[in-house]
Amino acid sequence: MAEETFSDLGRVEAIAKLYEGTPYKPFESSWFETTGKAYVSSQSRTFIEGIDFDLTYFPLKHLGYKCVTAVSGELYAEFSHPRTMDIRLGISAKLDLNHIKEVWEGIVTAAQEHGYKKVNLDLVPSPNGLTISVSAIGETSLLTAKRRPAAKSMDLICISDNIGAAFLGFQVLEREKREFEKSGDAKAQPKLDEYKGHIGAYLKPKLNPQTIKLMEEAEIIPSYGYLVTRGLADAVKRLVRDSGLGAKIYVDRLPFAGNTFDLGKELNIDPLSAALNGGEDYRLLFTVPIGKHDKFRHDFQTFDIIGHLAKPEVGAALVTPDGVELPLKAQGWKE
Repeated sequence: MAEETFSDLGRVEAIAKLYEGTPYKPFESSWFETTGKAYVSSQSRTFIEGIDFDLTYFPLKHLGYKCVTAVSGELYAEFSHPRTMDIRLGISAKLDLNHIKEVWEGIVTAAQEHGYKKVNLDLVPSPNGLTISVSAIGETSLLTAKRRPAAKSMDLICISDNIGAAFLGFQVLEREKREFEKSGDAKAQPKLDEYKGHIGAYLKPKLNPQTIKLMEEAEIIPSYGYLVTRGLADAVKRLVRDSGLGAKIYVDRLPFAGNTFDLGKELNIDPLSAALNGGEDYRLLFTVPIGKHDKFRHDFQTFDIIGHLAKPEVGAALVTPDGVELPLKAQGWKE
């Protein structure tokens, strides 16, 4: 049986085909009914080939999954439950239906994991490469919103997993791509086995879709939340800006994946620098009331407490193991 193509099916039929076998329906309205009174929030991201991803080494299914994870994480940072999502795929002539099926499979997998009720898709032409635009709507109950506490000095700064691994994984992929292009051998295979954890952190980052629900049940409501995608320093600087307080981050409390320092040495990249400014980690950063310290540590062991809020005059500070406080700098910020 001959493969179906966009030219055979047309846009509308191609979209309908992509929905076959998924729990979602094409061409539905994105509206949803809230349970009682609730706050509705929205987040969106656009991913452009050649800027946000490289299809030389990025599996299409992982790409679709990662795009949904990115926007879902932004909703979680707002303590919002995902509800509906709109996807726009800009497709160039080099991509056909089978390629888009792979992207869509990753999108649907992530959408189901994160509990989206509706997912709408549209396909549009693109002059160059692939563009993925994701817009999502989430819901926060009025009760949860009212229970959100004011931030105070000494509140805990917590992060959901290790940091810096994704940037190092990206650097490994870029290095192997350069070696492949230099060799000119189409059959050459990259050496990636010993870096699987770091590469996976870049290609297919994961977030626990139950985190917000579990924190609500534990009655631990953070005062502020951020999705760390442009480095830890960027998120902490935003926290200081938004809260009007200072923040202290302790170097010896930052979580790193196994063999990160060995890989950093191999690449000549400081893992601390990768964590602070490397980006692509997709971790949740929350500020939790100091009074919830014991319960938080007991119930949320996948989180690491990496610092605390402080008086405003502290600013954003990085505290070394010997107690020296250094100004925390982030790329793209004016100091």
